[in-house]
Amino acid sequence: MTKTYAIADLHGRHDLLRAAIERIEQRSPSGGTVVFTGDYVDRGPESRQVIETLMAGPQVPGWKWICLRGNHEEIMQAGCLGVLQWWLPNGGGATLQSYGQKVGENADPKVVPREHLDWMASLPVMYNDGRRLFVHAGVQSDVALSEQDGQRNTWMLYPDGAEDGYGDLHVVHGHHQHEDGPLLLRGRTNLDTMAWYTGRLVVGVFDDDIPGGPGETFEIVGPAYNQMKRAA
Repeated sequence: MTKTYAIADLHGRHDLLRAAIERIEQRSPSGGTVVFTGDYVDRGPESRQVIETLMAGPQVPGWKWICLRGNHEEIMQAGCLGVLQWWLPNGGGATLQSYGQKVGENADPKVVPREHLDWMASLPVMYNDGRRLFVHAGVQSDVALSEQDGQRNTWMLYPDGAEDGYGDLHVVHGHHQHEDGPLLLRGRTNLDTMAWYTGRLVVGVFDDDIPGGPGETFEIVGPAYNQMKRAA
């Protein structure tokens, strides 16, 4: 049985991304699918490296990667175009440092290659595999998929405890941070464990032939943000 793995909210934690991909490839040597639900950049130390790895795609035959757009990709694009002033204090400063900017220098978004911004702009908002909907933040349960508001799909927050899925489709998302997550609910799974800060990334594992939530999850554990800062 083939499997789909879901990874949420990396936020510049390239170390956790590398470790997760290695573990996934070991678990399913014949291949499968990995869905990344967005927020690859900002806050953590290696946003550029995360983007470059995702743009390069899988390096082992038999794998398909699906990269979705998160709200931080939208924030970064706007910040680099000069139309959003709060990108830098909302994690953008760390992103520019990953592209070679030094602390104390005037921020220069031109250090970000245009192809990186174009890649982020090209990312889809949602992936439907026939049994699940993968999205960054959420899905409007009462709106046809063809009429969904893409901004809400990347920015919305479900009310605490809401079981909402989308009809027979289980919704898999991140965006809403829960350090003690993941949240495994009847209609949806939230995989955002604030990994950039906690150092704890939870990967959802879905059997492609079985509807609903993950059959299992596993953790990738690295240094917490405070430990990384002290070591720097």
